[in-house]
Amino acid sequence: MASSVWKGHLTFGLVSFPVRLFSAARGETISFNMLHKTDHSRIKQMIYCQAEDKPVPRSELVKGYEYEKDRYVEIDDEDIKKVAPKTAKVMEILEFVKADEVDPIYLESSYYMAPDEGGEKPYALLFQALRESKYYGIAKIAMHNREHIVILRPGNKGVLLHTMYYADEIRQVEEFRTDTTQVKEKELALAKMLIESLIAEFEPGKYVDNYRLNLQKMIEAKLEGNKVVETPTPHIAPVIDIMEALKKSLAEQKKPVHTAVAVAGEEEAEAEAPAQAVEKKRRRSQGGR
Repeated sequence: MASSVWKGHLTFGLVSFPVRLFSAARGETISFNMLHKTDHSRIKQMIYCQAEDKPVPRSELVKGYEYEKDRYVEIDDEDIKKVAPKTAKVMEILEFVKADEVDPIYLESSYYMAPDEGGEKPYALLFQALRESKYYGIAKIAMHNREHIVILRPGNKGVLLHTMYYADEIRQVEEFRTDTTQVKEKELALAKMLIESLIAEFEPGKYVDNYRLNLQKMIEAKLEGNKVVETPTPHIAPVIDIMEALKKSLAEQKKPVHTAVAVAGEEEAEAEAPAQAVEKKRRRSQGGR
């Protein structure tokens, strides 16, 4: 059974029931140890006291907060426990917001929230209410030496909890902006068709970390004494003509490109039609003189 990262009570109005949190995801990567190049002995990081000029054991370490340059106040675990807010044991739902109003940029870490013994029925009630109302719950919880604002939302099997970044933690980057006035209707029509040609069901299991797989293959090749084969570098040609690039992209997909080209041609014809009508009218008027 997975170990819980938080255990306490969720309060929902006057309803209170016990819940547990479990980590919903973690990144997977290949880690390396640092070795001494000459003899391949593993390098160990040493905790060193600058004042006494000697290494010290972890048992002699304490936490300290630097309130002035090189001046510290010592903080121990009991001090931290004394100031822990009530949200260290009780998670209170503060409000409910429309699901489509939550910008995913605020979501940080994901957890499964499961009912603890005796909380199954109120948990199921909250889960079903969230599912049918299309609302998310906003709550507060203290965890990992920090108080978090969290979002509670219904998943496929139960309630999911996401810690949120605070508003002042979201970086406002001046360069992040888009000028849509440059977009032409014909280009947009082809771009939409390219999107439609790539539509598929969301199946996370079909995506793999090729970089991690390549690292694993490289390690196996070196263990077997084989030569490491370099991954070919993809050639990316610069986009000169957007319309031409879109047409070629569509041609490479399963759906035929002639549909998109025909639509683009119809739009061009529609644009030219008024001009042709004016020209015919002018000729008729000249012939009648």
